[in-house]
Amino acid sequence: MKVTNVETHLWDPGQGKNFLFVKIETDEGIVGWGEAYTQADRDTQVEEHVKQIARYLEGRDPFHIRHFMHVVHEDFATKRGGMDLHCAMSGIEIALWDIVGKAMGRPVYDLLGGPVRPRLKLYANGWSGGDTPQEYGERAATLVAERGFKALKFDPFPGPWTEYPPRGALEEAVEVVTAVREAVGPEVELLIEVHRRLAPMNAIRVARELEPLKPYWFEEPCPPDNIPAIKEVKEATTIPVVTGEALYTRNEFREVCETRAADIINPDICNTGGIWELTQIAAMAAPFYIGVSPHGWNSTSVGCAAAIQASAGMPNFLIYEYMVGVEAASREVTIGYLEPEDGYIEIPTEPGLGIDVDEDALKKRPAVTRTRGSVRTVEDERQWH
Repeated sequence: MKVTNVETHLWDPGQGKNFLFVKIETDEGIVGWGEAYTQADRDTQVEEHVKQIARYLEGRDPFHIRHFMHVVHEDFATKRGGMDLHCAMSGIEIALWDIVGKAMGRPVYDLLGGPVRPRLKLYANGWSGGDTPQEYGERAATLVAERGFKALKFDPFPGPWTEYPPRGALEEAVEVVTAVREAVGPEVELLIEVHRRLAPMNAIRVARELEPLKPYWFEEPCPPDNIPAIKEVKEATTIPVVTGEALYTRNEFREVCETRAADIINPDICNTGGIWELTQIAAMAAPFYIGVSPHGWNSTSVGCAAAIQASAGMPNFLIYEYMVGVEAASREVTIGYLEPEDGYIEIPTEPGLGIDVDEDALKKRPAVTRTRGSVRTVEDERQWH
């Protein structure tokens, strides 16, 4: 079997950013689908990386996944990585595994050693917001009541991302989390997203104020390029600390594991290198008693299906991110959509990723130009300083 063609499909889920699917065709008619992580304003760069790498994939055996990934890093990238490169490589790698699974007639997880659990626990993200803490609480209570999710993630911090926000911004975050806890009760897990915002002193201050509310975790309290800073926060709070969505490949997780700088890591299958790399990161974390909760700001179609395949065999898996805000659009473009029920997804039994893609539906959702938000001016800084 040989790869004959590689296509990219950049499409609009209706909010947040465009998603990027990768389609790989073979001379035996088997087609594989993958997904590459994107950001608004950076999606076309990732797509172009896929197209350039694809020139070297055509004519190769799709079963030779590890060799191809190795030589892309060595020859194409000359050992100079970066987000755009790793996102593109991840999308291609996932599609190759889909081909292999379909060719063998088995789910990908069976080719990785088989599952250790029949279903995966989910946390809901992409639901939060509001003008007041009470509105956050109302949305959370509605989601729990209507969908049965037992864990919710949200970012309670206002305003632009800055390491040194005014004290009032930290106090507002505590008020939001308090309102959500009161609305959903003590049994629902609350996962607090910080988005790499804070200097350690501010992260520690707000974490200690949140401790009585018993959050499930405190995610990315500090920028990921300073692992000791994250460890400083971990050692100063009883809340489990998470990092990893902005780290790529085993190389960037090595220091986190060796120093136990976090209690949990959240690598993203669509940017850290794909299915095999995610399983290897999880295996590396296991001897250090670090749990794995794969990040999932991707579609709940291909990206989610790939993460389920990789996570099914992880003994140290904890919970997976399910983006409810893009669920309807993802379902629309998916054949055999993996439906959550009461906060869980059953692992699929179909070969490959367990799903397929409706290309006609994709064509009805062309990519749009969407930005992350305005770039702050010097005058904008008045509200913070």
